[in-house]
Amino acid sequence: MDNADNTAPDGFTLIEHLPFTTAPVIGARAKIGLVVLASDYTIEHEFRTMVVMPGVDIFMARIANDPRVTPDTLAAMEPLLTETASRILPGDKVDVLAYGCTSASVVLGADRVSERLAEAKPDTPTTNPISAAFAAFDALGARKIGVLTPYRRDVNEQVRNYITGHGYEVPVFGSFNEEMDPVVATIDEASLVGAIDTIRDGHDIDAVFVSCTSVRLADAVAGIEARTGLPVTSSNHAMAWHCLRLAGVDETIEGRGRLFTLGLTT
Repeated sequence: MDNADNTAPDGFTLIEHLPFTTAPVIGARAKIGLVVLASDYTIEHEFRTMVVMPGVDIFMARIANDPRVTPDTLAAMEPLLTETASRILPGDKVDVLAYGCTSASVVLGADRVSERLAEAKPDTPTTNPISAAFAAFDALGARKIGVLTPYRRDVNEQVRNYITGHGYEVPVFGSFNEEMDPVVATIDEASLVGAIDTIRDGHDIDAVFVSCTSVRLADAVAGIEARTGLPVTSSNHAMAWHCLRLAGVDETIEGRGRLFTLGLTT
């Protein structure tokens, strides 16, 4: 099409329909869609430190939530899940779609979370932190899991029951018993490492799982594993790995712990 060159009497020139070509750049290899809690300080930062492959990009939308973590506030997110997920690249596809809340995925059930996400992006692989953790346990060959959370007791009971209900053992379970999400995001590495050492001490476990996407642990995983010889993962760590594998990104990623050297078992 010829360019339209229209020169007005005042000397202004409007040139329309300039020619252009296109090339896939952003998300050319994989597009990861991620529903993030409005109160979450951590998941975006940790995902961007772990997902660093050229052409693999993350597209996020924030879901309204109460920063106080209780069974009721977690369940209240379900009606918002589909609409929030639909705001990620509207009308376009993603290679995997994830929901970033471990405790809500337990309270609602991973299957229900997947259904709500699928309503926004049909025929798209989905994940959430507890499903990703199970996939990580299987890849690591771990059945006896030491669990660390920040949650209060009633949420912890649901998390433990959900994990054991899916065939894993939980010989030891530790918690900071903090129900405010913004406070959880400030728990420092020394406290997390100390708590992991406490739940390891004297217990026969195959791996440690640190639950909650607000917890900042991803950068410490490799060092903890090197010191203890025990596989470690967290909500963000497991879900970033699971998103990559579901999106077809299969290469070993050094420096991110044992899990990132493994593929999916199923």
